[in-house]
Amino acid sequence: MAQYNYRAMDKSGKSKKGTIEAVNEDKAKERLRTEGLIIQDLKEQSSGGIKLGSKKVKDRDLAVFCKQFVSILNAGVTIITALEMLSEQLDNRTLKVALQEAQSHVQKGGTLADAFKLNPKVFPPIMINMVSAGEMSGNLEVCFERLTTHFENANKLKSKVKGAMTYPIVILCVVIAVVILLLVKVIPQFAEMFEDMGSDLPKPTQMLVDLSEFLQHKGWLVALVVVGIVVLLKYFGKTEGGSLLYAKIGLKMPLFGNLTVKSAAATFSRTLSTLMASGIPLIDAIEQVAKMMNNRIIREGLLDARNQVAKGVPLSKPLRDMDIFPTMLPQMTKIGEETGNIEDMMDKVAEYYEMEVNAATDALTAMMEPMIIVLMAVVVGSIVIAIYSPMLSMYDAVDNY
Repeated sequence: MAQYNYRAMDKSGKSKKGTIEAVNEDKAKERLRTEGLIIQDLKEQSSGGIKLGSKKVKDRDLAVFCKQFVSILNAGVTIITALEMLSEQLDNRTLKVALQEAQSHVQKGGTLADAFKLNPKVFPPIMINMVSAGEMSGNLEVCFERLTTHFENANKLKSKVKGAMTYPIVILCVVIAVVILLLVKVIPQFAEMFEDMGSDLPKPTQMLVDLSEFLQHKGWLVALVVVGIVVLLKYFGKTEGGSLLYAKIGLKMPLFGNLTVKSAAATFSRTLSTLMASGIPLIDAIEQVAKMMNNRIIREGLLDARNQVAKGVPLSKPLRDMDIFPTMLPQMTKIGEETGNIEDMMDKVAEYYEMEVNAATDALTAMMEPMIIVLMAVVVGSIVIAIYSPMLSMYDAVDNY
């Protein structure tokens, strides 16, 4: 969130100076105008030449806000006062300023949903639409209670999956760091000793010494190649073919593919249930859920399902035809359609797949631990053997002599 120094004049003609926080310059001007000020000068502050960045609003932050907001509303406090109180209490600066802008909009007679639309990067579509439905039905507190549950479950699910994905990456980075340390700091000491021996080194040992010398003198080249590969992979992922390939890999990757599918099934079921229970039409709910999906294949499949539902096709059919989700999801959806209680059925499906994700992440972590230990043992053991094999050969020659 950026800070702006302003110089303005109020309605009485009195000059006023100060500092204001806003997402961007346009938002800063809008806030000042709503306070009845005529802007004369507005400049962004800098901190050591570096612009102040905005802190991302996570599901956890939104869950805390929704929980506190519904508690304050239930106590009989007005929406304007509730927004003012929470904007002063919350730690997230981005959310704090967004709530201040929302309060200003509501004070002018706007709806809370429209106020949230001023900051679409802070308040997701599911929140805006549910708040809009709550205001129209007069059940705003109920909508915020459902949003609290939704964001809490979403945060738990993302944290669990992120932890399972991050663990092997961190361990792999540690393995690479250990190998580089051995090659740059330890191997050179043995290389000098090998040179003094004056004998030909075994091929694995010679390769290790050559690699050590290369990293010492041209390590920057390796770093440059790695950075180049990362940049190219990111650029390729933004292309049409690249995004599709990454989506396929995400669904078919050993160990992680199953976790991706179950996580998507849990997100789809939970979000669809939350939206429909708040009065959002099925077609709009499917579209919102689709846009939340990170995997392109799943997202496009759900958008196609939305189009088919708009033509009168039951949701269970396109879900089954996608051939991505487990068979239980379209089956339970069909039962919900036949009984006319699809939101409750989706809620039960969400609970089931959230448990499946927890079990899958625990199993994945348990499986990765011995694999990583074996990997470290193989890598470090190979280096140790390559280092000591010339010395052992020399000792054998001395004994034979």
